[in-house]
Amino acid sequence: MPSIADTRQELVQLVLPEHANIHGNLFGGRMMDWITRAATLPVMRLARGPVVLGSMDDLDFLAPVRVGDLVTLRAQVEYIGRSSMDVTVEVDAEDPRTGASRRATSAHLAMVAVDDAGRPRPVGPAIVPADHTEHEAVNAARARKAARDERLAHRAREVASAAAVEEQHEDDLRYAVEAPRLVFPDDAFTGKVMFAGRLLLVIDEVASIVAVRYARGPVVTASIDGLDFYAPIYVGNIVTYQAAINYVGRTSLEVGVRVPAEEARSGVVRHTCTAYMTVVHVGPDGRPRSVPPFEPRTPAERRRWEEAQARRLLRARRMGA
Repeated sequence: MPSIADTRQELVQLVLPEHANIHGNLFGGRMMDWITRAATLPVMRLARGPVVLGSMDDLDFLAPVRVGDLVTLRAQVEYIGRSSMDVTVEVDAEDPRTGASRRATSAHLAMVAVDDAGRPRPVGPAIVPADHTEHEAVNAARARKAARDERLAHRAREVASAAAVEEQHEDDLRYAVEAPRLVFPDDAFTGKVMFAGRLLLVIDEVASIVAVRYARGPVVTASIDGLDFYAPIYVGNIVTYQAAINYVGRTSLEVGVRVPAEEARSGVVRHTCTAYMTVVHVGPDGRPRSVPPFEPRTPAERRRWEEAQARRLLRARRMGA
């Protein structure tokens, strides 16, 4: 039976210009991709086979990461259920010129062991805490799993709601973007299921497009809340990234991104996931800059605004604000 320490894996990345935004800071979607890759390493070894991302409970960007920095991602499994594994990934950025290191971000993810057809399968071993610190980590992971299970208990309602919204096309949203893309074989990690890290790259990009258009200036990703997968995305699917502004604060915006996937041969459309991205408008100096005020006017905008306010309070509590 493994302890938490037995599961620890480390991934190191060098931030290149191709990974950065116009200010030379690491693109948020790239960080999410790396975090998903880091989380995949220990769970694949435990599961002895393919795994997929089931949920990302939270991800908070704590400090900017710049071109030339060395990024170290440390992942560890803190709880194992029947087929799911709770993983914490902590990310440090180091300036190689000075050796100074800082905590850049942290995230909690749920990975799921699957068979070749993408169906959940049993994992086997359970985590046995080696000391008091590991006991606390296991208890915290169990609490996150309980909150996630409660959130996912409404899966059928969420999927039905999303389907109804998609049928209406939410034409009364003033700030929205749709971006269809085809899933290619190089988007998959194992088998024919799309790798979640690749999906997060595009989700962050599309959310940023909506925010940049509204703010009329560059934005950086601050956090992601409650990303849950309701159905897998397969190679050959037509995926549509539907993004719209949910909430506007003084310098930040929440953008909701819904991702339906269409099976090209049958035309069947499945709601696969929804993500809530918080981005911050920044000026030429990289500091937060105010955004134009926003007043929800339509039923869809008011509904999104109210739901985003509730998430904003939870996010502030998580960040200790």
